Amino acid sequence: MAFELMAPLMFASLAVLLLLGYPVAFALAANGLLFAFIGFELGLLQPELLQALPQRLFGIMQNQLLLAIPFFTFMGLILERSGMAEDLLDTIGQLFGPVRGGVAYAVIFVGALLAAATGVIAASVIAMGLISLPIMLRYGYSRRLSTGVICASGTLAQIIPPSIVLIVLADVLGASVGDMYLGALGPAAVLVSLLALYVALASWFNPEAAPALPPTARTLASWPLYRHALFVMMPPLVLIFLVLGSIFMGVATPTEGGAMGAVGALALAGAKRRLGFRMLREALDSTTRLASFVMFILIGSTVFALVFRAVDGDLWVERLFMMLPGGVWGFIITANILIFVLGCFLDFFEIAFILLPLLGPVAAKFGLDPVWFAIMIGLNLQTSFLTPPFGFSLFYLRSVAPAYIKTSEIYRGIIPFVCIQLIALAIVIGFPRLVTHVTERARPDPSTIEIRIPSIDLGTGKGSRQERPADGQTSEEDKAAAEIERLLRENR
Repeated sequence: MAFELMAPLMFASLAVLLLLGYPVAFALAANGLLFAFIGFELGLLQPELLQALPQRLFGIMQNQLLLAIPFFTFMGLILERSGMAEDLLDTIGQLFGPVRGGVAYAVIFVGALLAAATGVIAASVIAMGLISLPIMLRYGYSRRLSTGVICASGTLAQIIPPSIVLIVLADVLGASVGDMYLGALGPAAVLVSLLALYVALASWFNPEAAPALPPTARTLASWPLYRHALFVMMPPLVLIFLVLGSIFMGVATPTEGGAMGAVGALALAGAKRRLGFRMLREALDSTTRLASFVMFILIGSTVFALVFRAVDGDLWVERLFMMLPGGVWGFIITANILIFVLGCFLDFFEIAFILLPLLGPVAAKFGLDPVWFAIMIGLNLQTSFLTPPFGFSLFYLRSVAPAYIKTSEIYRGIIPFVCIQLIALAIVIGFPRLVTHVTERARPDPSTIEIRIPSIDLGTGKGSRQERPADGQTSEEDKAAAEIERLLRENR
């Protein structure tokens, strides 16, 4: 009975520590070690359990996939500080200026482009808040629409490759990052389209909420504007193609693609003559902080997971979800509700490293595609950046928004965009082929793989070989090879 109570007590004590405000990494590690020593004292666990801990920690530090996180973070920070976001917003805003709601469209388009070029949410939201929010407010845009579209567009970096979230989910769930990036393209396109559709409807039913820019605000004529837009958009597009294209085509791993993107960002900043020592130091400092944050949470979650599984916590969680009504759909709906609620209070790193190792095995038990499941979770986690009270996109925008914009207005403005993201999540849940049809084409068909097994003569002594039977009989090795080939032909 004491052993059966260890897992639920361990999970409950972790929840209490997190609610009390203790740092997640230290709460995970301390909780794991506490229950390990309780298990030792009660004779439920053996002290040899912790001998596996050093090897696990070294395994985390040797995981080359995690190197992609600091590379993409550094790339995004360099591009943001080099003024690329400012140039894009100014040019695309001019391009869409004559259209009703044009600046809002520009924010969505630039948000998607920055997401594909940087993968850093803070950089996107802060840049667009500083540049586009004053313009939208100056020309009569609704405060709620302005703040909502900036926050929602900034979070596109969660789902559009090279998303750091997708790298973390791939590592936790054991999926391929390349498949994750390919599978995320369809849902990302759906989400961007829904955001643009909402702006179109809002500007249609309430023209005063999203007016077109007046002629006096359009500084360039049509043909020079198109040439200028092409000149501004080409560098980030080329960088996106080099990074993501190399990963999609299998030329580079995500880590190598991230390293190439970091070098490319430095080259673009140097070409703009904006690469200074101060900017480089700030980018390196922020990158180091984020990488250290991820590593500490990983180490803490490893300590927790080691002890939690030793007390059969994974089986306890599996039994809980298996007992839900509705089978696989009951699991999917419950998991999404749980992640959505936790997203109001926890960061996506914390949810990924605490909850997903428990949900992943259950999803595999139900036979769910790991890439589809991960992207579904990624879309849900993206909503966590927009939901009060701890939506980080709301905090980022609040830090740069004018003082006369109330925090309550930002919270109310984000409500329709949270609903849009939930609609996109429902579409991905209802139509898994939106994700899986891309990844299935990327995987080789096992039935087309032909394995040829040559006959092997085993030596009967040192330096000698056994001759084939001279009487036409088949050796045991030939019989085994023939049987394997027959089975492969039948399964082909």
